[in-house]
Amino acid sequence: MRTATRLLLAMLLWAGLAAAAHAKPTSAAPPAPEVETAIADVLNSQERLPLPLERIRPALIAHYIRDQAPVYWVGTGRMTPFLQRLADAGDDGLNPADYPIDALIELRDTIDPADADSAALAELFFTAFYVNYATDLKIGRLTPQKVDPKNFRNRKTVDVLAIMTGLSKQNGPGEFLDMFESHNPQYQALKKMLSLYRAMTESVEWDQIAMGGDIKPGDSDARIPEIRDRLMLTGDHPGGGDQGDVYDSSTVLAVRSFQLRNGLEAKGLIGKQTVLALNVPPADRARQIMLNMERWRWMPEDLGDHHFIVNLASFELDEVLSDDIIDRMDVVVGAVATQTPEFSQGMRYVEINPTWTVPYSIATGEMLPKLRRNPSAYAAEFEVFMNGKLTSWGGINWNAYGKGNFPFTFRQKPGPKNALGKVKFMLPNPYNIYLHDTPAKDKFLATTRAFSHGCIRLSRPMDLAYHLVGDVAGWSKPKIDAAFAGGQTTRVSLPQQIPVHLIYATAFEGDGGSIEFRPDIYGRDRKLDAALSGKPSS
Repeated sequence: MRTATRLLLAMLLWAGLAAAAHAKPTSAAPPAPEVETAIADVLNSQERLPLPLERIRPALIAHYIRDQAPVYWVGTGRMTPFLQRLADAGDDGLNPADYPIDALIELRDTIDPADADSAALAELFFTAFYVNYATDLKIGRLTPQKVDPKNFRNRKTVDVLAIMTGLSKQNGPGEFLDMFESHNPQYQALKKMLSLYRAMTESVEWDQIAMGGDIKPGDSDARIPEIRDRLMLTGDHPGGGDQGDVYDSSTVLAVRSFQLRNGLEAKGLIGKQTVLALNVPPADRARQIMLNMERWRWMPEDLGDHHFIVNLASFELDEVLSDDIIDRMDVVVGAVATQTPEFSQGMRYVEINPTWTVPYSIATGEMLPKLRRNPSAYAAEFEVFMNGKLTSWGGINWNAYGKGNFPFTFRQKPGPKNALGKVKFMLPNPYNIYLHDTPAKDKFLATTRAFSHGCIRLSRPMDLAYHLVGDVAGWSKPKIDAAFAGGQTTRVSLPQQIPVHLIYATAFEGDGGSIEFRPDIYGRDRKLDAALSGKPSS
């Protein structure tokens, strides 16, 4: 068969139009040397190959022609296990529908022992989709910033030729694929939980619990037996105890456990939000877990032996050392209108008694209207700069300026009213995001803590300051005390950068190995789900 005819047949096959032209399924295969010659003919041809092959053609040429790699798939019995792995892609947090399983089965089953060309095409297509699957496991299916403009993680890359070379040394394709998965403990925990929720989807009826009035501990309500049963399914209720309509103490404890795991106010009151969370079916939770596995594929391979993770969805900061969480504190993150972005950056220094340079959007959107009414509204606490030079508040006609015509910069002096409080933690980045103290302590009383203009407010900033400036930078406690008491801005450089990872995890492993879920406050799950499904998102 001439090369052009062979490639035409491959394209027809991939379009699902050539099934009738093929021989009956056979387990026999042409001799390997003939297949290798046919592979070289295909790759050396002048015709454009089908897209799955064309996009990795240089690597295929290097692997099969330059490196003279042996035939891996044809006649070795390895195709069927790989096809099964594709069919079970849901177990890996991927979608089987994203892979041409039927076309690959057809390629396998229609290899003609008398035609090395059919075997060559099968070999090349199986290699191409093995690379595709390994890549999806390793770095995810999507480019993060194309999914959400607030995600500033660069898409990672893979070495396609290295995948092929590594595969050629394996007895079977399955275990090698496992090497491409993230080894992050959170990813691995999510994968285990995914298996449980997928099984629950197949085996458990998940009827909707009726909405109604709030249920307080000790109340009687006809929904209590159904709620109790649901809490047993979620793992929050151990079973046993009172089985009647009374909202008993054991069920109260189970409800509080469920509320904690789902980011709800954990007072034991069964209200609308608790019932809504109880009604989320296992299939939806499985999908939520899959979305979060995709995000972990975007993350750096090495988070750092000592690092911080700020989970924007759970409003928490974890300090991690050698895979152990050594500290955790509540945080306030950006409001829905001023969302905190996702990125990773090194913390370089701590600033005691910081000044606050007001962002342009706040200066023009919030401060300028007040200055038009009262030109000295901020004179006591702020310095004003015009075109970068310190100037006086007096004599400025604020009505003459507006967005697009605003040569001023405002800087708040250190002090008790400073928006950054007593200390800030700097991880220089293009998005002007950092961690800091705040005078607005009341915000930490809320369960959903999305209030800031984008930066991260810490609930225990002084603890972190004494830890980093003292334990890490080596300052004595009296020296730190004196720096705070002095009122002057003091920068303390850290001996080495500490990675800070801002993530958006709405499903994650909690304390004790339990699974925790959080509401999609920024709508990023919705956007990612739509992108993975090939649907537009609003």
